[in-house]
Amino acid sequence: MTLILALETSCDDTCAAVVSADGELRSNVISSQGVHDAFGGVVPEIASRHHLELANAVVDDALRRADATLDDVGLVAVTQGPGLVGALLVGVATAKAIAAARGLPLAPVDHLQGHIAANFLRIGADSGAGGIMAPPFVCLLASGGHTLLARVEQYDGFSVLGRTLDDAAGEAFDKGARLLGLPFPGGPALERLARDGDPHAFAFPIARNLDGLDFSFAGVKTSLLYRVRDLGPQDAAAHAADLAASFQHAIVEALALRCEQALEQTGLRRLAIGGGVAANGPLRTRLEQLAVTVGIPPRELCTDNAAMIASAARFVDAQPFPAYLSLDAYASGERALA
Repeated sequence: MTLILALETSCDDTCAAVVSADGELRSNVISSQGVHDAFGGVVPEIASRHHLELANAVVDDALRRADATLDDVGLVAVTQGPGLVGALLVGVATAKAIAAARGLPLAPVDHLQGHIAANFLRIGADSGAGGIMAPPFVCLLASGGHTLLARVEQYDGFSVLGRTLDDAAGEAFDKGARLLGLPFPGGPALERLARDGDPHAFAFPIARNLDGLDFSFAGVKTSLLYRVRDLGPQDAAAHAADLAASFQHAIVEALALRCEQALEQTGLRRLAIGGGVAANGPLRTRLEQLAVTVGIPPRELCTDNAAMIASAARFVDAQPFPAYLSLDAYASGERALA
């Protein structure tokens, strides 16, 4: 069976995966760059340099875990954007080199479409021919760089129902974690701290009076800033778990309420999620409480990964050799959201 080899280097994770033509996950390798923790955020130039060092090793590992070689690969796929442009270019150049050396076609994939396509993968016996979820459905895509609601009517595209007007949900989690003195990456650290807190100890705002299905997270972030400042260093430290739990609750509720509204407006009864924030435990639990069918990928398929890129590549018009040699990356998400 022809296999798809995919690369994903849009941010600080160097990823490669092997997926079959019918969407069966064969391997999914994610190499995280812990070096950024010391800076409190991803440094683009450092990320690019580490992608250069890791890309070939990650590809070799993905092929080994899939019990495959390049002779078994019929299509190479890569994230074209959006993301950190220097990091993206490493992945694009690596994919072009692998594909061109063997005369293989290349599928350029949009990162956001990839997150949605994670729901199309077949993983284990519980996943049917359409993967975790088959269209049509509403999809919440929430990550550090993007937050939007999409209507997915077909495998090869989506329409935007609503998007964030300011911060992304993951960005709000990271900034909130920094206000509480937590290490980077902030989202997982804040979730761990919140487990010991009361989600109703503090009342943080949820943006409700917005047009349509848009999101806003700047207000809840600013509210946490003022609350920490008003409490002072000692009291803020003493109430850190409650602050984290209440802050997390506000973000989760904002996402869940908009999902519920999107389902009502579209008449669809199926909801999927994607993006790094979809790995958040309380969010997954909250969405599972909605009276609809909810498709939630495994956590390793929510954060940046190459398996989702391979999944999306099955529905992309691949470029033959040598047409893709001039392929470029794009940093902005405007192309995907137009």
